[in-house]
Formats: sequence, C-alpha cells, structure tokens
Amino acid sequence: MHGPVVERHLTPDDLAKSLRQDVYDGLAAPPRSLPPKWFYDERGSELFEEITRLEEYYLTRAEKAILRERAGEIAAATGAETLIELGAGSGEKTRLLLDALRAAGTLRRYVPVDVSGDFLVASARRIGAEYPGLAVRALVADFERHLDALPGGGRRLVAFLGSTAGNLDPEGRRSFYGGLRSVLEPGDSLLLGFDLVKDPDRLVAAYDDARGVTAEFNRNVLRVINRELGADFVPEAFEHVAAWDAGQEWMEMRLRPVDGQRVSIPELDLELVLGAGEEIRTEISAKFRREGVRAELERAGFALECWWTDPPGDFALCVARVIGD
Repeated sequence: MHGPVVERHLTPDDLAKSLRQDVYDGLAAPPRSLPPKWFYDERGSELFEEITRLEEYYLTRAEKAILRERAGEIAAATGAETLIELGAGSGEKTRLLLDALRAAGTLRRYVPVDVSGDFLVASARRIGAEYPGLAVRALVADFERHLDALPGGGRRLVAFLGSTAGNLDPEGRRSFYGGLRSVLEPGDSLLLGFDLVKDPDRLVAAYDDARGVTAEFNRNVLRVINRELGADFVPEAFEHVAAWDAGQEWMEMRLRPVDGQRVSIPELDLELVLGAGEEIRTEISAKFRREGVRAELERAGFALECWWTDPPGDFALCVARVIGD
C-alpha cells in the first residue's frame, strides 16, 4: 500500500520567519494585535479541542450535526472527485465528507492542506490507511499564500469549515475568495461553514467559558512567543477579554495586562511597553447573515447554491459553485 504524497510549500524556517514578521508588525506599535494562527502549537491545539467539547461552544457540534444530515446532499450537489480541505481536520467532519463522496461513487483523491507538517502527515497517513485506494496528496502550505499549489484535474470540492472564514476581515475574505476563484474552474465547488449572528450573550459565553479554557487558549499565544522568540511575557498577568462588536458583527478576543508591563523580545530586538489595560487583539471571529455571504461570494465569482442550518439556526453550511466564464 502506498502512503500519502506530501508536498512541502512551507519549511520550519518559513514558519519561524513568518512568526517573527507577524509579531513585529503586530506589537511594535499600537493598536497591537496578533494573528490567531499562532495559537496552535501542540498545547494550543489540545486546548482548542477541549474548547470544542465545552457546553458553551456550540459551533463544532452544530456544524457536525449539519454534516451528518446533509453529507449525501453535498456529495450529490458537487459530484466531487477531489476533496480539498483547507485547515485540514483529522476527525469526524473529514470522514463524513469522504464517506458521502465515496458512497456516491465519485471520490478519487483527498488533498488536506495545513501549516503544521507533522500533524498533516500523521493525519494523511491515518486517512490513507482507512480508505484503501484513495489517493492522498497532503500540502504543507498556508491557505492564504499557496492557493496556486492546489492540484487540478476532475471536479474539485474545496472545504473550508469551522467558520474559519470569520477569522478574516472583509478585505481578507475578499482576497481569499478571489484567490480561490483564480485557481478553480467551472464545475468546482466550495463548502463553507459560517457561524451566524445571534444573541450577543450566547456569543460572549462561547468565547469566555465558565471553566476558563478559552482564556488559557488565548494566553497560549504569549507562551508561543516566549518560547520561539525568547520573550519574557508573563501570561498569567493578562486578562482574557471576549467582546461583541455590534457594528462589525464580530467577536473579538483580546489580552489585557492587569498592570503595566515592559516586555523584551530579544529575537526581534524589540522592547515593548504596555500600559495597564492596553489590549492586544488576538482574534476576530465574524458572524454572518445569509445575504451577506451570498453577496461576498457573488462578487468573487461564486454562486450560492445550497444553504443548510442546524435546527436552532445557529450555524450554516453552504455549497457555492464557480460561475462559468
């Protein structure tokens, strides 16, 4: 049995350079921010898995429920021969899609894409062992930078789940959708997950759970910077803040120092002075409405064809098809 083919478009050196650039750009001057992708070292990934099991965090349960009910319809609507998964998973969501496409008789190839090479290779090997005869081609790549590396041939379904699109601001989504359209062809489809606008109290609870797991996840980015760049942040001295921005219709996660802090980041030759209460934004998580999603996709050259929600209307999955030239 042949193992998965692995293509590396990112090396550890590339990731280290990207971290240095992101931290310097985000922290050198106010307003201070960090991109959420740096949450996910081994410890951060473990914490996020714990978050997905929390009562307050409905997103993962709702998306899985829709997939369990609608996977067959997704397979029928797309006729996909290749499943491309951006921000590849290793669990139930991936298998629900693979099983449905295989049952429909179209599935030929699975292409997981992730920045974490070790995670990706292990996941690709498991999938290859569980689905004999399935060609698995794993791409160690950044979906915001390496869309041109996506393999062509046959009808493709690009899955971007977990409402990860919400971590991009409107300009970021416009650029991302445009990049996807430039590498896809008529007959190809997108499968996207969107967390929907709802009661702000429920949203805040989902990002500020009673057990403090999300707070620990948020602070973990400081531990990553300490370890990788020699910084001397004191993570325990930062409060976790989860706030709803009604104007932008997104959640923000921030870190707020309880007292003023002077932080040294030797790898960047950077001395950071934070005043008490001066926040670092670590994530936005936009919430969506159907017509807004439709408009953004149509501007990029996609037609919204299917839209499903869980019974309470908390979360949506949609299939969008490339509009032919």
